[in-house]
Amino acid sequence: MKNIAILCSGGDVSGMNPALKHFVEYSFEKGLRPYFIYDGYEGLIDNTIKQVTYSDVAGIITQGGTKIGSSRSKRFMQKNYRTQAKQNLDDLDIGMLVVLGGDGSFRGLDIFYKEHGVKFCGIPSTIDNDIKGTDYCLGVDTALNTIKTSIDAIRDTASSFRRAFIIETMGRDCGYLALVSHLTSGSELCLVPEKKYDLKSYEKNFKEQIKNGRRYFIAIVSEGIKQDAQEIADWFEKEIGIESRVCVLGHIQRGGNPSIYDRLMAYKFVTHAIDALLENKKESIVCYDTSGFSLKSIHLLVDGKKELDKKLLDYLK
Repeated sequence: MKNIAILCSGGDVSGMNPALKHFVEYSFEKGLRPYFIYDGYEGLIDNTIKQVTYSDVAGIITQGGTKIGSSRSKRFMQKNYRTQAKQNLDDLDIGMLVVLGGDGSFRGLDIFYKEHGVKFCGIPSTIDNDIKGTDYCLGVDTALNTIKTSIDAIRDTASSFRRAFIIETMGRDCGYLALVSHLTSGSELCLVPEKKYDLKSYEKNFKEQIKNGRRYFIAIVSEGIKQDAQEIADWFEKEIGIESRVCVLGHIQRGGNPSIYDRLMAYKFVTHAIDALLENKKESIVCYDTSGFSLKSIHLLVDGKKELDKKLLDYLK
């Protein structure tokens, strides 16, 4: 039996545990011996690597986060620690590695491969959905559903008290979560880093809406915009004349019971990743777009920044 290992790196997402479950089951199906690497690249350095069986993944498919932990490893940026990580893999005769992570995780993986030639396949896993080369990352659907539930609940109190609510989503410099949530929630305003805006341009229209019966406003803003959410709230109060509140959703967007779609995508991502390794693909990332799944070389993904879908941006007023 050949040995294969999996680790989670960077921010956790709902969908990682379903991926871990299928990793173990599909590894056995393919005659492989599966290992878990705990706490991301930190565990790879510290040799917290464990051979696993079906019992290690029993019942985890409904859980958010990741059973094996994750990390953002500063040590992995240093060559001597990467050398130690490679030695740990060699000691256990692990020749194949699956990594669930985002762009930072993949950049580290790219360097690791160039130095030591460890055969790997990456699975895009970040709620920011900001990895170049793929339209979808594991965990995005669950995060969007969590945001949807939050917006729907906030709308109830916004309408009751005649308020404007400014809801801040995660995403760093990528406005995907905010934009899609705006388009699917019926909010009145959306601000994302990818599109310039001038609040003054909204003033006349919003005041007219109040005259014509609007009782509340929902504004969805990405954390990466030039102003913070409180400044937007202050603008609503001063210029539009409506009481305002800020709701920063924060890390609730990362957790929660994985959606059906994320469970299904985890299953497919892992299947493609293990198949790629068995076909002797040495350094690839599983990507997904309207044409389906494909394997792309990591160097195509770690260079440059992913652009937000222009067609989606065009929907913003």
